[in-house]
Amino acid sequence: MKKYIYLCFAFLLAGQSFAQKRPKLVVGIVVDQMRYDYLYRFQNKYSNGGFKRLLNTGYSFEQCHINYMPTFTAPGHACIYTGTTPSINGIVANDWYERSINDTMYCVYDSNVTTIGSANKKAGKMSPNNLYTTTMTDELRMATNKQGKVISVCIKDRGSILPGGHHPNGAYWFDSDNGAFITSTYYTSSLPHWVTDFNNIHLPETLINKTWDTYFPIKTYTESTADDVVYEAPLSKKEEKPVFPHKLRLIRKDGYGTLLTTPYGNTLLKEFALQALKQEDLGKDSITDFLAISFSSTDYVGHHFGTFSIELEDTYIRLDRDIEEILNKLDAQVGKGNYLVFLTADHGAAHNVQYLKDRNMPAGLFNDSALKDTLKTYLGYMNNEYEKWDFFYDNQQIYLTINGNTLSKNAPLPPAMYPFMDRLLTMEGVDKVYTGSMMSEPYTSNAPGSLIQKGYRFERCGDIIINLKPGWMEMPRKTGTTHGSPYDYDTHIPFLLMGWGIKQGQSTENVNMIDIAPTISSLIKIPNPSGCVGKAVYR
Repeated sequence: MKKYIYLCFAFLLAGQSFAQKRPKLVVGIVVDQMRYDYLYRFQNKYSNGGFKRLLNTGYSFEQCHINYMPTFTAPGHACIYTGTTPSINGIVANDWYERSINDTMYCVYDSNVTTIGSANKKAGKMSPNNLYTTTMTDELRMATNKQGKVISVCIKDRGSILPGGHHPNGAYWFDSDNGAFITSTYYTSSLPHWVTDFNNIHLPETLINKTWDTYFPIKTYTESTADDVVYEAPLSKKEEKPVFPHKLRLIRKDGYGTLLTTPYGNTLLKEFALQALKQEDLGKDSITDFLAISFSSTDYVGHHFGTFSIELEDTYIRLDRDIEEILNKLDAQVGKGNYLVFLTADHGAAHNVQYLKDRNMPAGLFNDSALKDTLKTYLGYMNNEYEKWDFFYDNQQIYLTINGNTLSKNAPLPPAMYPFMDRLLTMEGVDKVYTGSMMSEPYTSNAPGSLIQKGYRFERCGDIIINLKPGWMEMPRKTGTTHGSPYDYDTHIPFLLMGWGIKQGQSTENVNMIDIAPTISSLIKIPNPSGCVGKAVYR
């Protein structure tokens, strides 16, 4: 009898041991437009509890790259959480021309759902229906028979919806018109009480009445250019120069849009994420939960001021403190060693073109207007009584239409288009030109053609794809910066692990963004997402 009791007790202990081989909570942090080098360029001003804690107690993959083009927000978030490229998960850009409807499509737009939490009907017509594969958050929900909670939050709708997957407990994003976090009827019929309570605090109104001055004395920001340079633009037409202090209450746009291009947009999201952590009781039991947090203001600030602005440096200094607070709250609620954190980015960013030119670096702005004018001329040659050719241009891709219909898959270009292809190659800044039918050809793994191929899906991509030279970019202004290329400045991102089951260290092994989802899936013992082509890289 004693032996029987002993065996039962032993099996019970074994069962408890097995049940504990998962963290109580996974926290995924995506920083929009974070170049890898920001981990180190601003390191002297970081606290010991934010980025430095992740580096000093966690594991860093120093050579993590995006292995597709275009390097945009929506494809990045989708790839991180699906473990696969746009060619498989279908999120080929932030928006695209959808051949099936002969019209543009926003990455998370869904006409069949409505807004919850705002009178702005357009802001909530969103869902993950354009995402073709499961996410690691989906797999967690299924692996735990829906007992593991998934909550996803972001200022941007796409930064919340794509990480949350197809079946989260909640996905919330910010409506800058009314200053509230909202969702859609895809997820629920009404906001949870805690979200309504948070919105009723009116924190955005408090934040937008602040004056944005530097966290440290401005003379210490030696990692950045001067405060007033031609590479930056004022926050609004009401601001004379792009200099500190930025008096937000005097230059605010209608609603709360100005707030997003300041570090206070990140602070707002941090406060909302901490409420989600508390009110949803995340990490309170032995079944793994998942909190996806994506910080967007780094992207807005980067686009507006550029990679060497004091504004950007100050935004990262303040984000570092926000991350420190999140980690401290996790320690208190879940306990050190009981949660797993990963931090990465959806893409990097190029340096401002004029900044590069002033230092004799190769760079330039691509003239897409000249491209469109030339294309109109060539299509004019092809128009006749029976055939009316036209085009749509977006994301450095040309979609051809004939009599209002797009071309068939793998259809060769009309012979009259080949002189236009030759003309494209002579345009300043153009490196190579590809056709849609060329996307089925083999390319070496690191060639731009290979990265374009991994970002290409026929029903959502063009008939002609243009790749620019390094340092060249297509953007409507000379200030700030952008991203989207297959080059290192856009593809090299941080990938940090910290917490449950992670030992301190780093690796210079070449890994890819597609490896993030299978790595997390392996650590928490769940299946990889359905379209996953990456590999687990933490050993």
